[in-house]
Amino acid sequence: MTKSLKIILRSGKDDAVRRYHPWVFSGAIKKMEGPVYDGCLAEVFSNKDEYLGSGIFQDATIAVRIFAFAPERPQAFEAEFWEEKIHAAYRLREISGLTNNPQTNMYRLVHGEGDHLPGLIIDHYNGHLVIQIHATGLYHFIDAIAEALKTVYGKKLQSIFDKSRETLPAAFWKDKESREFIYGNANEIEVTEYNRRFLIDIGKGQKTGFFIDQRENRQLLARYAKGKKVLNTFCYTGGFSVYAMHAGALQVTSLDSSAPAIALTEKNIALNFEDTARHQSVTSDAMEFLKSNYETYDLIILDPPAYAKHQHVKHNAVQGYKRLNLEALKVIKDGGILFTFSCSQVVDMQLFRSTIMAAAILAGRKIRILHQLGQPADHPVNIFHPEGQYLKGLVLAVGNP
Repeated sequence: MTKSLKIILRSGKDDAVRRYHPWVFSGAIKKMEGPVYDGCLAEVFSNKDEYLGSGIFQDATIAVRIFAFAPERPQAFEAEFWEEKIHAAYRLREISGLTNNPQTNMYRLVHGEGDHLPGLIIDHYNGHLVIQIHATGLYHFIDAIAEALKTVYGKKLQSIFDKSRETLPAAFWKDKESREFIYGNANEIEVTEYNRRFLIDIGKGQKTGFFIDQRENRQLLARYAKGKKVLNTFCYTGGFSVYAMHAGALQVTSLDSSAPAIALTEKNIALNFEDTARHQSVTSDAMEFLKSNYETYDLIILDPPAYAKHQHVKHNAVQGYKRLNLEALKVIKDGGILFTFSCSQVVDMQLFRSTIMAAAILAGRKIRILHQLGQPADHPVNIFHPEGQYLKGLVLAVGNP
């Protein structure tokens, strides 16, 4: 067995780990004893030599991601360890009613820290699994993770796709070949969500291919869309548009700056409806469209990509959300409904609410909050890792003064 790396923390830097936060930052480390390399087993100790937990080391700002806290003390992160962790994640989805669900066959199997597997994302698409690893140290275990997935799913598993090239630094891939399919193969995958049908491009699509985290929010939208004129901005694969059409929307406009996203949206509309006359697609920047558009809408969806991934750009992100929502509030009808979202981790719900309030003041519109939204059960938040609560949403009733 390979000797583990012993990491001793500076005095006073062990509080977060004692509260089960799974990250150890490089600045908290006093000294390291033993072999130091990306992917090595790291045992974390306090300045008083108390064992705190075990994780995987990498030479980065987040130096250790902890997978097991005291008193648990694994000797190695081998096949049995990954099988146990992934089985636990699968059981949680089973309890949530997402596995073997006749209406929905896509869900997030592993949500990083929320499933006590920091740095690891795995999404399930109708028997096909997509892995995204967010830590170079963890990538050394991808084969063991793939084997664990084969054990958990057995004959139900059709393929495993590695999409980590998009999430790990470019320097990491020097002299490495991207395997993409670790197991099996697939082209375009068809999935269902609440009996709505979608095509997934796991190779070229954003994230792992679909925004699974909006599943329950799309279902909620269906309550409000009947007879409405709907604008779905940042539509990506047209998820909200399909739900609005199913609910009986009078007209749906899907907007995205990406031509491939619009093409996939149109495929998904055609997959669900023989008559697509109620739907139109627009390839445009959302802000430019809202500023230059003279039409008004009964229902608008604002689901932009993350405007801030780091604290130092949080102010700019807040200004971006304010401008976007301001323009939407200018073109929404009196009595209209606005679904507005932020997936920026550093923008919490209170700050997001304050930002929307500022936009409403500038627009001179009265707004009331009907729903406060978040991520679904297959995107659990570890209570000791609040950073995992990234998706915020508000459903607003908009009126004139």
